Amino acid sequence: MSKNNAFFKALESLGEENSVETDLLIEKVKSAMLKAAKRAYPHSEERIRVEIDPKTKKFEMFIVQDIIDDYPIDENEVNIDVARTIDPNAVVGGTILKEIDISKLGRMAALSAKQSIKGDLREINREQMLGKFEQKEHECITAKVSQVEPGRGTVTVVYEGTELYLFRNEQIPGETLEEGQSVKVYITGIIGKNKKPVVKISRTHKDLVKRLFELEVPEIYDGTVEVKSISREAGSRTKIAVWSKDPNVDAVGACIGAKRSRITAIVNELNGEKIDIIPWSENTEEFIARALAPAEVLKTIVTSEEEKTCTVIVPNNQLSLAIGNKGQNAKLAAKLTGFKIDIKPRFDSVTNEEAPEMSPDFVVPVQEKPESDEETAEETADTAAETIEAETAETETAAAAEEEETPAAETEE
Repeated sequence: MSKNNAFFKALESLGEENSVETDLLIEKVKSAMLKAAKRAYPHSEERIRVEIDPKTKKFEMFIVQDIIDDYPIDENEVNIDVARTIDPNAVVGGTILKEIDISKLGRMAALSAKQSIKGDLREINREQMLGKFEQKEHECITAKVSQVEPGRGTVTVVYEGTELYLFRNEQIPGETLEEGQSVKVYITGIIGKNKKPVVKISRTHKDLVKRLFELEVPEIYDGTVEVKSISREAGSRTKIAVWSKDPNVDAVGACIGAKRSRITAIVNELNGEKIDIIPWSENTEEFIARALAPAEVLKTIVTSEEEKTCTVIVPNNQLSLAIGNKGQNAKLAAKLTGFKIDIKPRFDSVTNEEAPEMSPDFVVPVQEKPESDEETAEETADTAAETIEAETAETETAAAAEEEETPAAETEE
């Protein structure tokens, strides 16, 4: 009985470690022991029985033997005289249960049982992992930081008893997470679903911002306000374009909240990241102009709908603000709108001539050779930024100081 007590304690401990119910674990152990016994008694495959009862602490294995009045030829038979020493009521033609000494199953059988149980536990853990996270894929969850690895910078977080790993490249730059801290993470996906599932989480993904707005803004959650697009440079700035289906609901105001409460909660969760809330517009030129906030735009000309290219004219003193530090504002606007944006000052810095695009008679020239489809909006914004920054260094220095005073969230401006 003491051996059985030790077995059931080990069984209980195994169940707790793997978050597996005892009844399910018992079924898996029964299956594993049956396989092990069948290896030890290959001629008795269909006659082996396993009984495991945690209530009575009963763990026994038997072979069902046929009672005969002759000499038994194998383990499946027993002489009537032997049978009556076990059960006085035994009769020829009946059956009796012969107990198997589990300790004598042999090393290979025991190893086979152990491997079988491990395999079953892996499968149970796989199913549990998928059951817990498959419906949360591409969603935001709140987890608690349990460990921060100083060297590699990997942060271990716990969600409903499951450990997840937030790698350094998925952490917001400059952010310091501490043990015991609750943090919101975005589940980017689950890899290895058919083998060993790994849940990938991130705090840099742009859709984390979208999910945070859904949590903080009821109008977005219920569909009254729609998030049209998002562009993000984690740790620095995010642009989010919103639109209201109800003309009586101000999309930007709903996202900001009374006394900026909603936007402040999101900015705090993102460790102070700036957020520009852009009112979306069906008018492409208008939307592009708004996307370059906080800079003022004088005119937007779509040069090619097919290639998604445009030219934007801004006041000379707004040029650096429109481009942003290292071209950040232009890049984010390009990603937000999907257009390659060429930003130009109103007046040439050398000749002081006004940009021809400002003329009411300006006609977009026909392009004989369209730009390559492989050129991205970000690359175009980079090129424009570098060219213009080189030509207008003094203007940028002054405007950069102006940008530093920009509030965390831009509104209707």
